[in-house]
Amino acid sequence: MTLYLDQVNSLNHIKEPIEVLCLMNPAVEYLQKCRKLVDAVEQQLGKIQVVADWFAATILNDRMVHLFGSGHSRILVEEMWPRYGSFPGFNPIVELSLTFHNPVVGSNGQRQAMFLENVSGLAERILRNFVLSKQDSALVASSSGCNIVPIEMAECFKKKGIRVIALVSRKHAEATESKHPSGAKLMDFADITLDTGAPAGDSMVYIEGLETPVSPGSTVGGCLLVNAIKAEVAKRLTAAGQPPKVLTGAAILGSERATELFEAAYDEHALRLSRLYDFSSKTP
Repeated sequence: MTLYLDQVNSLNHIKEPIEVLCLMNPAVEYLQKCRKLVDAVEQQLGKIQVVADWFAATILNDRMVHLFGSGHSRILVEEMWPRYGSFPGFNPIVELSLTFHNPVVGSNGQRQAMFLENVSGLAERILRNFVLSKQDSALVASSSGCNIVPIEMAECFKKKGIRVIALVSRKHAEATESKHPSGAKLMDFADITLDTGAPAGDSMVYIEGLETPVSPGSTVGGCLLVNAIKAEVAKRLTAAGQPPKVLTGAAILGSERATELFEAAYDEHALRLSRLYDFSSKTP
């Protein structure tokens, strides 16, 4: 431990260019590449503004923004809602069969999840549970944009007249072969495509003597995009006179007010969700 701390402290006094430090220290290299992801997201501010306009319009019309991600892309769904600093108006669609793979092998293992996210028709069956509206909007996250279920999810939304935002890693998507029979990729069914900035293969750090890179970047870039959108939507809702009920920690507002906000936010989510389950006016 002492040797490690000495090595870390010594970096504070090195005047070498950052490229030299990267060769010495994989952690420094990863952080440097994450800074480039921030730049990649910042270059998409124009798209982020348009997406925020669409999402805010959906929420102000008492509808919901549908969020979908399979595999590790579920992280981006949960980053949008529900967590601290987020608010109602979003419908997280997270199928356990596609995302609950923490046992890795055996029952509910990774092999099954990876197989199921390429089963044609599953997306349509998932969306059959909801009464959708053209006033809704959707965000579909997939790093490669090449697995069948996310592609067909976006396709189904488009058929319903719903605007679709694809959140992908563009370089990774372009370098990956689509598993869809038509060769289509997620971006082909999107009104706007957002790019995490991560490289082909996702991982960003090469270690001497190790054949394959480590430390992916898509989650970092994806979370930057999600939270940038979230902040812009909050601004628009507030300006429209409907400030969102934000899940907020007691450390900021005190326990009583924080609890009030949590309960109010959950109640609003339940009310919005109930409209998606109202099949009373649907023709048999």
